Amino acid sequence: MNNKNLIKPSILPGFMELMPNEQLVFNSMLRTIQESYELFGFVPLDTPIIERAEVLLAKAGSEATKQTYRFKKGDTDQALRFDLTVPLARYVSQHFRDLIFPFRRYQIGKVYRGEKPQKGRFREFYQCDVDIIGKGNLDFVNDAEILAVTYFTFNRLGIGKFCIKLNNRKILSGFIEDLGIKEQVADVMRLIDKLEKVGKEVFIKELKNLNINSDQVEVLTNLLTIHEDASSTIKRLRELKIENNMFKDGVNELEEVVQYIKYLDIPETNWKIDLSVARGLDYYTGTVYETVLVDYPELGAVCSGGRYDNLAEYYTEEKLPGVGISLGLTRLFYQLNELNLIDKHSLTPTKVLLLPLTESLSETFGIATQLRLRSIPTEVYAHQASLTKKLEYSNKLGVEYAGIIGEKELKESSITLKNMKTGEQSNIKQKDLVTFLKTKLG
Repeated sequence: MNNKNLIKPSILPGFMELMPNEQLVFNSMLRTIQESYELFGFVPLDTPIIERAEVLLAKAGSEATKQTYRFKKGDTDQALRFDLTVPLARYVSQHFRDLIFPFRRYQIGKVYRGEKPQKGRFREFYQCDVDIIGKGNLDFVNDAEILAVTYFTFNRLGIGKFCIKLNNRKILSGFIEDLGIKEQVADVMRLIDKLEKVGKEVFIKELKNLNINSDQVEVLTNLLTIHEDASSTIKRLRELKIENNMFKDGVNELEEVVQYIKYLDIPETNWKIDLSVARGLDYYTGTVYETVLVDYPELGAVCSGGRYDNLAEYYTEEKLPGVGISLGLTRLFYQLNELNLIDKHSLTPTKVLLLPLTESLSETFGIATQLRLRSIPTEVYAHQASLTKKLEYSNKLGVEYAGIIGEKELKESSITLKNMKTGEQSNIKQKDLVTFLKTKLG
């Protein structure tokens, strides 16, 4: 017996690794998201996972900086990307002379954050981003279209009721300034971003820890708890008679975005104004979004984003405003899986498993090739085994059809197809096989 010390096979905390049946569902969700983005005319982009630290951290904010994986290689200070938005700003700044504006791109890829490992939080995870970048200016109709892409994507994912919560950070910033606590805007915004997670009592306590008096706390809390339809909320905001210019700009922008959303005919059951939506990242300047699953509010936001008018200013003198969202697919999948909302019955993409019973391997591989050429996922069981064992293997994989090819089938140029769900068997001529399977598989 070999007495060498074996290394325990394991992965680091905060990383997700799936079983094949789970990975198939994950990949299917990813394809649905990609197809949805492309149906709106967005083009794909793939930026490096590693960037110069000075590029990534130009306007990341203290929280993002603390969570960034950073290291030196030679004299170069490098970091793993913590989102896909900052690399986008760098990319557009670097290549803006060669791009067509408005530039509509999507990117799906892994990002890295050194968060404390806990249930449902990951250090490596997929983000699925879609953004529109303007040159000089970017009309607010784009903010509405980003919401429409979000609605369309979640509708196609078919994971239950969802609601896209909409706000404008200028409203919050202007309101906080009007309260007389201008120097604490950033701190208060970060607390607002955590309101739903920590609850009202903790939120109020934290505000008072910032030396904000009780009257100011009450006025701010009253604003954040307005829950009415979009038109009524905007009316309530105007009735506050606040003269702060940033506040007024935010209300005007929000009203314009709401009007465009109505043009896009998105059901009001799937979106609403929520004045407590702030978003934690410091680069958002206007519209902000958060998407939640209505029946599972405890999951928090599963898709978020907003407008960033100034993000590219660190890389270029060109004015390149943008707006977009990011869907955290890893976390969303994990949470749905924990709730047993993921159908994981299939262990393979194979739809047809061919089972040669005699010296028919050559013919069987030929049939498999023809099926694959017609986009029917096909596998050949090429190992020596009894028919019973081969059918057991088919059952375990969860394939839809097993194709039996024996002496009789070879003589007749046919194949015996067994529906593995119903047990029904059909003898099909090889020339009719593709048509039959296309009809049955859909």
